Amino acid sequence: MKDYNKLLNDLKASGGLRHLPEVAHQSIYIEKGGQTMLNLSSNDYLGLAARLDLRNNFLDRLRESGLPLSSTSSRLLTGNYSIYTELEQDMADRFGREACLLFNSGYHANTGILPALADKRTLILADKLVHASIIDGILLSNAPFRRFRHNDYGQLEQLLGKEAADYEQVIIATESIFSMDGDVGDLRRLVSLKKQYPNVMLYVDEAHAIGVRGNNGLGIAEEQGCIKEIDLLVGTFGKAFASMGAYLLCSDTIRQYLINTMRPLIFSTALPPAQIAWTKYLFDLLPSFDKEREQLRTTSRLLREQLQGHGGEISDSHIVPYIIGENDACIAKAEELQRKGFYCLPVRPPTVPQGTSRIRFSLTAAVDAEAINNLSSLLNK
Repeated sequence: MKDYNKLLNDLKASGGLRHLPEVAHQSIYIEKGGQTMLNLSSNDYLGLAARLDLRNNFLDRLRESGLPLSSTSSRLLTGNYSIYTELEQDMADRFGREACLLFNSGYHANTGILPALADKRTLILADKLVHASIIDGILLSNAPFRRFRHNDYGQLEQLLGKEAADYEQVIIATESIFSMDGDVGDLRRLVSLKKQYPNVMLYVDEAHAIGVRGNNGLGIAEEQGCIKEIDLLVGTFGKAFASMGAYLLCSDTIRQYLINTMRPLIFSTALPPAQIAWTKYLFDLLPSFDKEREQLRTTSRLLREQLQGHGGEISDSHIVPYIIGENDACIAKAEELQRKGFYCLPVRPPTVPQGTSRIRFSLTAAVDAEAINNLSSLLNK
């Protein structure tokens, strides 16, 4: 039997041991150990989770709707309430796509879609820095795969030219905004590569872009003008939407096939109808959050400029890394910043490569320029 205590001690010795933090949320602040800190580790990118006006208005509507707080079963049994269909249709219409399918989480989506669609006759080509959930989905699919260097579309083009003809289908898997570096993929270039081969599909995860990028908040695909060209467009509701769940925009054929083959969808109790209603409420309001998106753009640009040479030059989004290198130094810096009023966390291997431990600043629309300047003055001492 494995000695799990020894393994935990080894993690501690290497600076890689993690703990669940005991924290309380107060609007844009975190309370921990009697200290109040500005939250710079949140995925609530538009600052909607703390908006009491939105919450109270929605709860008034919810009381009138009578929607339950549990679906009680899978959507394939008795859990397919009409609110699911309404949101799926709204999203398909807004994105100009044939169909939309909802899931319980982004992890559910990424670990379910690829295994359902891929087999031994499918080659998956994935960006080296795709999220763990996409990697797990690839492994669960049992399909052959290659990982191309991060955003290296020249290498991807070489792989396609060499191997695409040997497979029934090829799926290129990437993200639009990458979660650790905050950099952005060139989706138009990927669409162009895809169109050169009749058997290639493009899978894009917009988890960190939906809500905050594009004129209407529909993500990098909207910003780059290629929504309709991406075969499998995935996103989540647990970040900018301040809700829970995920979605896939695709063809009606793919939607029907997943309903019949995707195990996480078939065998999971559906999200509560009340939760879906909250998501729909915010999705309907999404075009109106221009002020929040502009505020986020402004403060993100400011932080990136002030962290040039330390990671700010890598990012092109509201996720800005401050790369330190070694685990112990990274942990010490995060603890120092917390003592001085900024709640930020160290990110260490295996989440990031060895030697690139960093503090990952995740900004929201509720963070102002004064806070960014105060933070930068501490980092640049």
